[in-house]
Amino acid sequence: TSGGIGHFVGSFNIQNFVTSGSGAIVAVGTLVGTLTNSTGALVGTITRGQLTLPITIPSASCSILNLTLGPLDVNLLGLVVHLNQVHLTITAQSGPGNLLGNLLCAVANALNNTSTLVTLLNKILLVLG
Repeated sequence: TSGGIGHFVGSFNIQNFVTSGSGAIVAVGTLVGTLTNSTGALVGTITRGQLTLPITIPSASCSILNLTLGPLDVNLLGLVVHLNQVHLTITAQSGPGNLLGNLLCAVANALNNTSTLVTLLNKILLVLG
């Protein structure tokens, strides 16, 4: 009311996780809380069931290749090349916009999928509940 910042204090109680129509994972639960204005006066309360909130899975990396080559000496008609030990590591970075990284991580983690993740998240909720 006086142009300041109000506050919302509440909790979101997750009942389960599901896969949305677009394939994204969402949490389904109940939101309960109160809203106060900048002076601390109560503006209202909210109780909303069956609210869905998107779950953001952070980008991750997965190991694709880890190769170590020993020292290499080559003599090409008087041109001597000495290469010391070489360690090559290729890591795929997954996340939004990382097409090749997403593809390689998907191949490297072929057994991981959203339905498996949703099932695991729901099992965790049962254990915590």
